[in-house]
Amino acid sequence: MQDNATEVTAAGIARLAGVGRAAVSNWRRRHPDFPKPVGGTETSPSFALTDVENWLREQGKLAEVPLRERVWQQLAGHPAGPGVALLHTGCALLLVHDRPTDWLELAAVSDEHLAQRLPAALDDVLNRRFGPRDERAVRLPDTGLLPSVPLLRGAAELAAELGARQTYEFLLGRHLDANPRQYTLTPAGPAQLMAALAGPARTVLDPACGTGALLRAVRELSPEPDQRLYGQDSAPDLAALTALRLALGTPAAGGATVRTAAGDTLRADAFPDVRADAVLAHPPFNERNWGHDELAYDARWEYGFPARTESELAWIQHALARLRDGGTAVLLMPPAAASRRSGRRIRADLLRRGALRAVIALPAGSVPPNNIPLHLWVLRRPGAGTPPAPELLLVETTGGGPAGSGDGRDRLPWEQVQQAVLDAWRPFDRDGTIEELPGVARSVPVIELLDDEVDLAPARRLPPPAAGGGAEELAAVRTRLGDTLRLTADRAPDTPPAAQSPARWPQTTVGELARAGALLLRTAAAAAGPATGGSAGAPVLTDHDVLAGTAPSGSPQGGDEEPVLVEAGDVVVPLAGGGSVVRVVDEATAGAALGRGLTLLRPDRAALDPWFLAGFLRGTANNRQASSFASTATRLDVRRLQLPRLPLADQRRYGERFRALAGFEDALRQAARLGEQLVRGLHDGLTDGTLGPE
Repeated sequence: MQDNATEVTAAGIARLAGVGRAAVSNWRRRHPDFPKPVGGTETSPSFALTDVENWLREQGKLAEVPLRERVWQQLAGHPAGPGVALLHTGCALLLVHDRPTDWLELAAVSDEHLAQRLPAALDDVLNRRFGPRDERAVRLPDTGLLPSVPLLRGAAELAAELGARQTYEFLLGRHLDANPRQYTLTPAGPAQLMAALAGPARTVLDPACGTGALLRAVRELSPEPDQRLYGQDSAPDLAALTALRLALGTPAAGGATVRTAAGDTLRADAFPDVRADAVLAHPPFNERNWGHDELAYDARWEYGFPARTESELAWIQHALARLRDGGTAVLLMPPAAASRRSGRRIRADLLRRGALRAVIALPAGSVPPNNIPLHLWVLRRPGAGTPPAPELLLVETTGGGPAGSGDGRDRLPWEQVQQAVLDAWRPFDRDGTIEELPGVARSVPVIELLDDEVDLAPARRLPPPAAGGGAEELAAVRTRLGDTLRLTADRAPDTPPAAQSPARWPQTTVGELARAGALLLRTAAAAAGPATGGSAGAPVLTDHDVLAGTAPSGSPQGGDEEPVLVEAGDVVVPLAGGGSVVRVVDEATAGAALGRGLTLLRPDRAALDPWFLAGFLRGTANNRQASSFASTATRLDVRRLQLPRLPLADQRRYGERFRALAGFEDALRQAARLGEQLVRGLHDGLTDGTLGPE
């Protein structure tokens, strides 16, 4: 089977050549010898990868396809689909991981012979890792391995550079990033917080494991040598993917035991005899068809039979049923589960018996769906003879305190949100109570919660902090606002003298400058995003940060691709901002990782002044001609943006003017923020009685 069985789309060709999709369309129109489509549709054709590579090399547009990109394109264009390709690749990488010598011996034959000999070797490794074929979720499809052999050889070669685990994480991350709507993902930050809340655990269960993020977080936090990890998911491909992902992160001997199963957890529990130290889950929300009619007399409903509309409370009780006495469960829940009337009886019984220990409100955007501030419920299975806990911990990180703001803007980085939660949970877990942090955390007597509603929403039970920080803080804000307004007036630019006629400079484009080496053009790694893609300890500069003029606020999530780190003097352009804002990176922002939706331009200082570049890129007419209106959203093609060809001395004159405008714009933003803070604080203080009207 030749490599040209792998197909690549126009977007893939653009990624291979490091150009925009518009350039690929131009090549197709202008070059009669451009490879013809071999599949896809009329509007989204696909091309043979080998033909595309050869054409790009002949045109001098590609010296060599990076190994990562070649393997990814082979996986994405696999004839049986990327799901099968991921399964085949994971099994082969497990063989490389556990028995590298065996792989080298097997790979030293033709593709046809390798495809014949490989299934037996893979089955042997899978049996040792996951048990007999009829008991494990990881099974090789009957489609044959011959179409996958080029992919498997490439993946093994990449594993020699990166390691087997890192290779699989890279390919999986690319696949998830390319298909975000197909999966319910738990970002690494919240997964790590859930693992920390659960604490060290030897036996761990995730009954809705998805892509395995929660089990992976537990394994990384407390890598017990004889740990047992159990996962179940209704999608067979996800159950298999999770098993391979976890196995690749543990040694072949002396590592964790991994067992996953495919099936509907509530209707067909694959692990009824497991008594886990910890259960972590991100279950599906708002399901009506969860088994209400079939499971009315199930023994798991120890705290009450959930209503048809309360599928989340069914998952809560399933988690408690699979815990040992004293074990901890941490589940992501929609905020409505804390207050719906149909669930108040079960919530009340969870409180009375001491099973529910904490409800933690996370900031909106922490976990998909991003427009909803989800909750974390921390539960503990009561032991025989253990008295019920008298208090419940409520934590609010979405507003009103150090962990966030009420409107979802200006949230602290995720590390600080996580630290705020753990700083409240750990003393509460140790002592059963904590000193109140107004607006942030409070241990509430259970008796106070057992009213007609049993409403457990933290925001409704936590008294707000003093308005705006109190009268003294509001006075300080007013003083700062006055200083900022005076600074803004001082920075207001003078209107320069009018020119006799519009200038007619010779023009160039960003794309031409990049090809000439006058600037470096970079985009974020595929795994990077508003909440992903940073290196350890480096915050992520998001498109929202650039548009709002704020400090980097995204959190690194441990992606395996090398992040793009910004430097002082770089120019950052949001692709979806309509060109209204372009940011020159300063010393305070330098070192942050570039987030998704941003393009970085790094000018050669001997040829281009950064402020000159940023200023002309913001021109309204310039952005209009470089924007795409093919959909309801406007997207900028940065390579088409134009700027005049001017000597460096003239560039610097314009650059100083643009820098002064940026300073004025920053002062305006700061004044708006302080004014909003003062108005909100005065409103709150007057309405809650902490400030008088005089």
